[in-house]
Amino acid sequence: MREKRLLSTKNVAVMGMLGALSAVLMLFEVPLPFIAPSFYGLDLSEVPILVGTFALGPLAGVVMEVVKILIKLLLKPTSTGFVGEFANLFFGCSMVLPAGLIYRFRKTKKGAMAAMAAGTVIMSAVGIAGNAMVMIPFYSNFMPLENILAAGAAINPAVGNVWTFAVFCVGPFNIIKGVAVSVITALVYKRVSGMIRSIGAEGRRDKRRIEA
Repeated sequence: MREKRLLSTKNVAVMGMLGALSAVLMLFEVPLPFIAPSFYGLDLSEVPILVGTFALGPLAGVVMEVVKILIKLLLKPTSTGFVGEFANLFFGCSMVLPAGLIYRFRKTKKGAMAAMAAGTVIMSAVGIAGNAMVMIPFYSNFMPLENILAAGAAINPAVGNVWTFAVFCVGPFNIIKGVAVSVITALVYKRVSGMIRSIGAEGRRDKRRIEA
């Protein structure tokens, strides 16, 4: 039943629109040179997806993450051998999925704040482990590992290997991203969720008119 509701015409349309908007936002990255090397760019593509996740559920969040990456690749081909896109998908899901699960059972303002805080912490932790064990070693096929670590050490002298790079560069970067996404989501969610509900209401009115 949940799958049928998720795949309703209204929900598919909403997921498509929010996924497309996220793909566009993914194209605009802002470097944080005081936190991480320039090849890490902050984007706000999780904002529409987090809004949609709160409105439609955690599974919808995962679907929108996939839609976002597919549309982004159509708009701009990968320049990192798909490493950046895979990382964005994986770490994005690590934020919106737990946040959506928590909010499903605590649909209050405090519940939303707790959900976004938990999502930010989990994304940061997963980002540290994922970068150290998978992303950085794989990305070293495109940029020498020594250069990656040197770029991190230029920002934080404590960086000396992939784990310290992940802890001192990637971790704070993802925390800042999670906080920024959470603040903007909190500011726009009420208005956007109202628009989503109005789409469903309009669809039901149209259906009743057709049946009549």
